[in-house]
Amino acid sequence: MIKHHPSETLLTQYCDASLATSLSLAVSIHVDMCPVCQAKVAKIEASNANALFSEEPAQHEQPQAELLEEFELNVLDMITSDDSIDEVYEVEPVSIKVNEHNYQLPRALTRISHSKFTQVGKLARSRVALDDGPLRSSLLHIDAGGEIPEHTHTGFEVTLLLDGEFTDEDGSYVPGDFIWHDGSHQHTPLTKDGCLCFTVVSSALHFNKGFSKLLNPIGNLIY
Repeated sequence: MIKHHPSETLLTQYCDASLATSLSLAVSIHVDMCPVCQAKVAKIEASNANALFSEEPAQHEQPQAELLEEFELNVLDMITSDDSIDEVYEVEPVSIKVNEHNYQLPRALTRISHSKFTQVGKLARSRVALDDGPLRSSLLHIDAGGEIPEHTHTGFEVTLLLDGEFTDEDGSYVPGDFIWHDGSHQHTPLTKDGCLCFTVVSSALHFNKGFSKLLNPIGNLIY
């Protein structure tokens, strides 16, 4: 059962289309996997629609009902006059293979390219091709028995579990869990059987203990 969800603020910004592309993608994937957040998004969108169409038009403005009817007629005319718009195609599922494991990508990722996986120990990472300023999105695979050494964050990190399970000091996570961490958190994610995650980070990780501190100069290579 999914226990970790985007905040109400994130869901509202998602519905308003005001999130950065990477974060919007993460929220979209989570919503597809989470009935609870599907209901929340539907409620927010209904509220937004009610607010839009309940506004009193200025005297010189066309009433909203007339605008809506005109818009619907225009769209219908466009569809019926364009012979190329005659079929609706299902999005074909896309699978990837990482270290002999096959995974089906979420629908929102099927048309976004990503790099080849780069392996570092039990971790493999593929960059998702999004031009989103300082934010970087990745597919992160952790092999069975793998862990990421204890670390905190110099910015924020979103981890969306797509397949498998992992644990850290705060508990256990299942597919669909949406986990937000920042500099106030430190943890050591580990997985017994392996997992695949979609991650968004705004800056590098910072490792806290022992030899793992030597990884700080290459923190960007791990996430």
